[in-house]
This record gives sequence, C-alpha cells and structure tokens, in this order.
Amino acid sequence: MLKIGDIVMKNPVVLAPMAGVCNSAFRLTVKEFGAGLVCAEMVSDKGILFKNEKTMNMLYIDEREKPLSLQIFGGEKETLVEAARFVDKNTNADIIDINMGCPVPKITKCDAGARWLLDPDKIYEMVSAVVDAVEKPVTVKMRIGWDEEHIFAVKNARAVERAGGKAVAVHGRTRVQMYEGKANWDIIREVKQSVNIPVIGNGDVETPQDAKRMLEETGVDGVMIGRAALGNPWMIYRTVKYLETGELMGEPSVREKMDVCILHLDRLIALKNEHVAVREMRKHAAWYLKGVKGNAKVRNAINECNTREDLVMLLNGLAAEVEEKEIQAIVG
Repeated sequence: MLKIGDIVMKNPVVLAPMAGVCNSAFRLTVKEFGAGLVCAEMVSDKGILFKNEKTMNMLYIDEREKPLSLQIFGGEKETLVEAARFVDKNTNADIIDINMGCPVPKITKCDAGARWLLDPDKIYEMVSAVVDAVEKPVTVKMRIGWDEEHIFAVKNARAVERAGGKAVAVHGRTRVQMYEGKANWDIIREVKQSVNIPVIGNGDVETPQDAKRMLEETGVDGVMIGRAALGNPWMIYRTVKYLETGELMGEPSVREKMDVCILHLDRLIALKNEHVAVREMRKHAAWYLKGVKGNAKVRNAINECNTREDLVMLLNGLAAEVEEKEIQAIVG
C-alpha cells in the first residue's frame, strides 16, 4: 500500500502533475476513474507570495479529489518556505510536493525545477527548510539527472530522505532528454534500493501492463501516469483493475469518450468561464479523439469552437456517426 506520511492511498496509481493540464476539472475526472493520488500542476512560489490571481486560482481543490498533492517550485529558500507555509495553512492539500524535475528553460534559469539535480547539498538545504516550516508531509518529484554525465539520482533521493522528505517520485529521464528517448527504469530501481521512504516511478508507463512491469522490475511503491492519461482517464481505471485482479478491461466506446469529454468540459466551465474553458478544452478534446476513426475533420472544427454548444454538437455528432457506421456494419 502506498503511504506518504500518514496519508494512505487506496492503490499505488498516481496521476502525474502536468503543467497546463492538471487543474481541478481534470484531476477530479481522473480521481473518479480510481486514481489513488492525484497531483496538481506546479505553482510558482513567488506567484503565491504576490497573491497573483491566476496562481491563487490554481490552489483550488475540490474535496472529492483528495488525497491530493500540491506542487510548488522556486529557486530561493526564503520564498519557497513562505509559499509552502501558505499552502500548509490555507489549502486543503494533503501533501506538499517540491518540483525539481521541470526541464523548461524559463524554470531552470531561475535556479528552480531540474536545476537542483546538479546539487544534492542544495536539495538537502531546501527540502529540510520546507519540512521544518510545515505540518503536511513534504515530497519531491525529480528526474534521474541533468544529463548523461550528471546522474545523481541516488545522492539526490538520499538528500531528500535525510532532509525529512516523506517520498520521492522519480522520472526516468534526464533534463536534457526532456520527454524524448527512453526512460531509465534501472536508475529508478537503484533509487528504490537506496532509500527507505516510498519511491514512485514515472516514465514510459503507457499501458496497464507497463505499470505492472514497472512495479515488478523496480520495486517502487507507486506508479505515476502522465501523458498516457491525457484524454484517457480509462488508462487509470484499467491500470487499477489490472493491478488488482489481473484482468485487462476493454477500451471505452466513442460515445463513452465523448460523454466524459463533455463532463470534463462542464467542470472546466464551472472552474473558469465558458470562453476560457472552451479554448482550453480544444487540446483536451483532441486527446479524447485520439484513436477515433475519421477524427481529423472534427479535430480541425474543434479548433474553431468558441462556445460549449458548438463543441458539444461536434462531439455528439462524431459519436452518432460512429454508432451509425457500427450498426450498418452489423446489419450488413
């Protein structure tokens, strides 16, 4: 059982914190498909301290999402600690996660995110300062290293543990790899064997079978799913079921996909507003359409949508078209 501090998850399947994606609307949808833990997208420490409106809105958590991990990032100890204190006292997050894996230059040039991977001493200093300042359990999400020449995953994970971190999630790629190439599960296994706190493995988990293989091959306590869940919360459900029973559940029908896409859209509208939500939902709708035959025309039309009515009409229209073709194929 995955346990972080005194927070016990009902299963070891974790939704990764993905920037620009993991808002409350998406997280709640994934949670309802059975995720043991969902992680919020990373939030800037300075955005919290300056009470930036967009940042403060990102701190919203629906009680139904819990247990939830809220991720912060920053490069300076004082501001990171103050932001962590704010999250600790003013949000209903269960866990405070520190980002030291984001590879994006605008983050790393601020001495934040993956930049920490080069300095185990800084990791110890920063994590221990946050741990001392808050009551919620503190965790870290990291990559295996900066590049092939600087893979300090074991040292870095030990620094997290020594500093009082309650768990570490390890993405099996370096910062230089970004999201390309193959994730190195061997190093994830080395990390697991080197620390006593829970380790969550991340990278190249694209099927329920991958999740089971990662748990078996690396010995990790939890498995983190990111891009494979985009437009596909069934990946979470199917993985949980496969790990529990060994049964591989079928893929959803096109109608099921469109119905959940519309539910996701409505949650996004409630969270933001129709104009913002519909524009943001375009990318999600494209992910929901992945693998649906004849989706190109609809996908192009979705990119022109500005209202809920237009988007829902396109999604329902596609589902009806596919169902009609299926009926014709049966009738012959």
